[in-house]
Amino acid sequence: MQERIYFKWFLAVTVIFAGLSLPPLVTLHAPPPSVLEQIQRNGELVVLTRNGPTTFYEGPNGPAGFEYDLAKLFAEQLGVRLKIVTPESFDAILPLVTRRSVHLAAAGLTITEARKRRVRFGPPYQTITQQLVYRRGHTPPRSPEALAGGLVEVVEGSSHADRLQTLSLRTPIRWRSSRKDVAQLLARVWRKTLDYTVVDSNEFSVYRRYYPELRVAFDLGAPQQLAWAFPKSSDDSLYTAARRFFQRIRADGTLARLKERYFGHVQDFDYVGLRKFMRHMEQRLPRYRQYFQDAARKYGQDWRLLAAIGYQESHWNHRAISPTGVRGIMMLTRSTAAEMGYRNRIDPRNSIHGGARYFARLKRRLPASIREPDRTWFALAAYNLGLGHIRDVRDITRARGGDPDKWMDVKQNLPLLMEERWHRRTRHGYARGIEALRYVENIRSYYDLLQWQERPHRPPATTVLVRSPRLLPSDPSPIL
Repeated sequence: MQERIYFKWFLAVTVIFAGLSLPPLVTLHAPPPSVLEQIQRNGELVVLTRNGPTTFYEGPNGPAGFEYDLAKLFAEQLGVRLKIVTPESFDAILPLVTRRSVHLAAAGLTITEARKRRVRFGPPYQTITQQLVYRRGHTPPRSPEALAGGLVEVVEGSSHADRLQTLSLRTPIRWRSSRKDVAQLLARVWRKTLDYTVVDSNEFSVYRRYYPELRVAFDLGAPQQLAWAFPKSSDDSLYTAARRFFQRIRADGTLARLKERYFGHVQDFDYVGLRKFMRHMEQRLPRYRQYFQDAARKYGQDWRLLAAIGYQESHWNHRAISPTGVRGIMMLTRSTAAEMGYRNRIDPRNSIHGGARYFARLKRRLPASIREPDRTWFALAAYNLGLGHIRDVRDITRARGGDPDKWMDVKQNLPLLMEERWHRRTRHGYARGIEALRYVENIRSYYDLLQWQERPHRPPATTVLVRSPRLLPSDPSPIL
């Protein structure tokens, strides 16, 4: 009996140890993390962009730009921080994406067939046209055939270079590409050291205010779309997240509001008015600049915004007077000046400090639900119309299904304050809504020009210059 038990015990132990020595039939491997999982694990989204007024620059309150804001919102949706990097030159953007040195490029890239063979484009978010630009005073060419006598220079690696290459196969065009950026090429045309360049329409709408003598001769081809560029890969995780992101911001109006913020006030162009502003910026503003800066520090404002208000009100003329009796640089009424603590409205310092204090008070009295930068635009409209009329137009906006806290929605309804069927329903009645709309848009343009004069869209000091470090793991199964 004992021998039988001992034998069973010995057999069991032998089988166990023998089993441990056998090679496993199946080896289990955890799947590698996706690109999106790696980003969320590391807590950082690395985005490549370029410096410029439509993409990324240092604003008065830190990094700004249409592409920057989009990328920042995407990073926030992913729950990670945003790291912005810039290339040494435009033609380095696509190679950096294809080498997976960054997660994506948000750089105002045009979708072309040639580029689609190198990168994967996300959803399009803006439509542009390529425009040939010349300086006023020259005979404008009306077609590519008329370019034979001049030189066209464009950014190397741009879709403009591809377009000129195609055109030159059937039309004799003198052209070349260089590593100069858009701003440098436009400046050369403006200084008459270059005949022509080619610029996307969204960029020209911004830059023409800085170089007011520049004009569009004609469009080069049909409208094209802009999109983010991703490395080609079988891993769809980040690409899919970006698609969902753009679906959301289209549906909730965020994309439209960003377009309004950066492009909504630059569509109208007044050459004579702009030249007058630039002349006064050189001749009149220096006399009052210190007053604007002192008032800005005291009341927590940007002095350039206060200066823009002052120019819209009086063209920086401290003796200005309107038919309604408002006076001084900031055009204060007698009662408003007294309420702000000043009796002499013509004194430049009094007027500027009084206007700055009044503007700051208007911003404070707006509902907390109105966020920046919309809050500033609402306060500007209130400076012109009064808070009562702003409350009225917000009510109209709400009644018409718009968002009363969004300037993009409210500004569309400002003209209705002039229509009896609408203003009769309001508490404060008729108001010159169109005038207030133009007032705000003008100040936004002057503000942009004053910022550009101080810092011509340079990148923030914390921007990383990227050359070719490899960031993402290689993918053995690229999308072909």
